[in-house]
Formats: sequence, structure tokens, C-alpha cells
Amino acid sequence: MEKLRRVLSGREQNEEAGLTSQILDSTTLSFGTRVKWFVICFAGGVLCSILGTALLFLPKAGVKLFALFYTLGNIAALSSTCFLMGPFKQLKRMFEPTRLLATIMMLLFLVLTLCAVFWWNKRGLAIIFCILQFLAMTWYSISYIPFARDAVMKCFTTCLS
Repeated sequence: MEKLRRVLSGREQNEEAGLTSQILDSTTLSFGTRVKWFVICFAGGVLCSILGTALLFLPKAGVKLFALFYTLGNIAALSSTCFLMGPFKQLKRMFEPTRLLATIMMLLFLVLTLCAVFWWNKRGLAIIFCILQFLAMTWYSISYIPFARDAVMKCFTTCLS
């Protein structure tokens, strides 16, 4: 953008760009490209989750495939937002104090789901972790909507009383 301003203002200089600015210029994506890759990643994540749910009812390997595809779907959906705001800003926002606990719980249940299926061979535990993974991902997602957590908590307490 700065180069465009220099050219339009007539202050074009033939200076060599530094390595850092060359790397940043070559890796920045246009807004349209960011949106396209967000949609591709998010749709892939939803597709993996749906496929995992369909595979749940297969005998023997169904629960393993469900847990694997469901977890991969959540990871793809989570990583899709990296295209919109960038990976560093995404990580910075994930670990802000307001959503730190939600982020830790979400990542913990992602890992525990895979551990329950592949290392511990506890299929029932894997399903419980998938449910907890869904709840943690939902709580994490609504943390980006202003006052959504307060509204959910108010609805929840109202329903219990």
C-alpha cells in the first residue's frame, strides 16, 4: 500500500526492499482469497463432522472414525478463522483472559478424544469427550459474540429455577 502511495504521489524510489518486507508482501492474502479459504476450511470442517457422525453407526471401527472425523472437523473449523484474522491474531485472541478457560477446555477435549480412541481404546469415553468437545467449542465460539455468554447463562439459570 505504501508503494502505491509513493508511485501515485511521484515519490517513487528505486530502493531495494528488505527481506522482511518482501516476505510480508509475498504472504499477504487479499480479502477475497481469505474469505474463500475460510469458507473452504469451514465447509470441510462441517463435512468432516457430518461424515464422522454418519460413520458412528459402523460396527467395530465406527466410534474411532467418528471421534477422528469429528475432531478433525472441529480443528478445520477452528483453523478456518485464521484466514480471516491471521494466525497470530487468532492465537492472541484465543488466549485473552475472557476466553482463556474456554480455549484450554476446548483444546483439552480435542486431545482427550483422540487419546480415548487411539491409546486407551475406551469408546464410551471418546463419545463423552466428543460431547464435551462440542460444548466447549460452542462456549468458545459464543465468546466472540458480545454479551452472548451472559444471555446463555441467564437462560440456563432461568430454566433451572
